[in-house]
Parts: sequence; structure tokens; C-alpha cells
Amino acid sequence: MTAVQTDTDTAVYALRLGDDALVLAQRLCEWAARAPQLEEDVALLNLALDLLGQARSLLTRAGELAGPDPNGTVRTEDDLAYLRDEPEFCNALLMEVQSGDFGRTMARQLLVSAWQVPLWTALAASADEGIAGVAGKAVKEAAYHLDHARSWVLRLGDGTAESHRRLQQGLDDVWPYAAELFERDALLDRLVERGVAADPALLEPQWRATVQAVLAEATLTVPETTWRPTGGRRGQHLTGFGYLLAELQHLHRSHPGATW
Repeated sequence: MTAVQTDTDTAVYALRLGDDALVLAQRLCEWAARAPQLEEDVALLNLALDLLGQARSLLTRAGELAGPDPNGTVRTEDDLAYLRDEPEFCNALLMEVQSGDFGRTMARQLLVSAWQVPLWTALAASADEGIAGVAGKAVKEAAYHLDHARSWVLRLGDGTAESHRRLQQGLDDVWPYAAELFERDALLDRLVERGVAADPALLEPQWRATVQAVLAEATLTVPETTWRPTGGRRGQHLTGFGYLLAELQHLHRSHPGATW
């Protein structure tokens, strides 16, 4: 088997994408047995499973590209998911925002999925074959996730006065966190130049057009804010993230080395 060449920049990028998927999957799993209807229980868990599949492939790729540690060990998907502490996770803050009520969850899902569709479309042509391989499947999943979120946003936004109010409040709550999805740093600039990463400047207009069209149809108002929370990519997380991580990692840390 041919060894994978070490590439620290691409490893970090794969880790960011993998952490996005892993953390959002964990948030969606919180709706198990709590969604408004039985079918939606199943639907949200299916969305979470799609994201978990993406996370597994991306974390595996990140471990390969990072190369072995001083002891000669390559970190696996399980190592990266279960044995890192809060500051080592580099997901966007939007993924970890607490789910709140169902309207807030659907508002978040709309913002995330409208970003992931053009993201994965662009990454299907990534110069990194591992990321491109994940993207080829993920773009189809993201399209379904977007359609699912859109249907609920329309149903609630243009529904009763109460459903409209609660969805608008949820949208207002999560909207500021979306700005972080389009931030740039030196690492991202290098990877865009190499054709590995998707260019945020090209993703944002597509995201905005999709989201604004859905919100207009749902009779919702695009929030106006100058607050742009950030730091997730640098390991700076929200207060509730520690609780999410503890639940995610509890079993693995309690029984190290256990197998089925």
C-alpha cells in the first residue's frame, strides 16, 4: 500500500470540514425521540448519519495527511473524534450552536445546507483526491438536506403567527454565526491557490441568493446585525460545546480500547 504524502495544510482543512460534519451530526442527534412527529425523528437522524459518514472519511483523511506522530502512529478517525479536547476542534461555531426549539434547528439547517451545496460542488474538483471523493457523494446529500430544511422553513415561516414568530426568532439567533463560514486565513488562501480548497468569495453569493429566496417565500425577514462571532476555526468555542463534547466522547473515554 502506497504511503500518503504528508500535507499539513490539507490535513487541517480536512479536519475543519470533518469537525463541521461531526459536531452538527451530534447536535441533530439531540432530536431523537423529540421531533414534532415520528417521521421527522427518522429524517433528522438520517441527516445526522449522512454528516457522520462525511466526518468519518474526512477525519481519516486528516489523519493520513498529518502523518505519524513521534511514536510513528497515525491518528485514526476515532482518535480525532474521541480523544481531542475542546481547543483542538476547529468546527465553525454555527455547527455547535444549541438547537433550541425546532424552528431554530431548521433555520440553522437552512443556513448550513445552503452553504454546503456550493461547497461540495466546488470540492468535487479539489486537487486532493480524498476530499474530492467525499465531495462527490456529499453534494447529493447536501442537496437533500437543503430541500428538507427549505420545506420546513416554508411550512413554519408561512404557517401560523406562532410558527412564524418562533422561526424568525430562531433565524435571528443563528444568523450572525453564518459569517464565519466565509472567513479567510493564510492557510485557506494557500489551499485555494493550490486548487485544494473552495474559495469562500465564490461560495457566499450562491449561499446568499439561495437563503434569501427561501426566506422571501417563507415571509421571513433577513436579520440585520453587525455582530460576527468567530473563533471556532481557532479552537475557541461557545459555552455549551464542552457539554456536547462530553456526551460525544463519554463512552469511548470510559472504556478505552473497547471494541464491539
